[in-house]
Amino acid sequence: MVPVDGFPVLEYHVVLLRELGVREIAINLHHCPEVVIQHFGDGSRWGVSIRYSREEKLLGTAGAAKRLEDFLGGGTFLVVYGDQLFDDDLGPFLERHAERPAIATLAVIEGAEPTAGGIVAVGADGRVSRFLEKPTPDQVFSTLVSAGIYLMEPQVLDAIPTDAPSDFGRDILPGLIRSGLPIYAERLVGSILSIDTLERYRATEEAVRSGALDRHPLRIGLGRARCR
Repeated sequence: MVPVDGFPVLEYHVVLLRELGVREIAINLHHCPEVVIQHFGDGSRWGVSIRYSREEKLLGTAGAAKRLEDFLGGGTFLVVYGDQLFDDDLGPFLERHAERPAIATLAVIEGAEPTAGGIVAVGADGRVSRFLEKPTPDQVFSTLVSAGIYLMEPQVLDAIPTDAPSDFGRDILPGLIRSGLPIYAERLVGSILSIDTLERYRATEEAVRSGALDRHPLRIGLGRARCR
């Protein structure tokens, strides 16, 4: 709910997902859940349906998805981390996943700070051979960094323990790769900005005000409104 140029980060995600054609969204809640609920309600104002998943005890990124297994309904699902902003329309990302025999496709970017996220080794065919979350400087083997956007098949949920903390980057993805299951990577096109530290948040705020996300559907709508 941190505002970036007047809009909560989550609102950027909801608007972009709606434009992509997503109509059912689940938002994971822990700290100050009422702030999110009061802003978004049932999601109808944005043309989507929102379900809230409250965690009294944090279950990690993968544990949160496992808890929503009934909501996901046994189909392909999209995971979007809430501590970054991006303006890629994700259409080609979804199409490439459908073309491959993938149980998961990870959106990746060329990262200036590989130690700040999960790094991936990718073959010529786009298949991921290794994933390491937040490596130390001596462990860095790639500058391709996970963007925190995953398109996944329901088989991934089978690898996640029930009602126990687990993380996609630290636990689930490395295990699936070691098991030889097909996981692919696709590079994002466009801007991706982070808000996971105060310094990055300030830089993101300035970048957005300077036009870094002008391709984002929320920003396009804002530009039209300002022109009127």
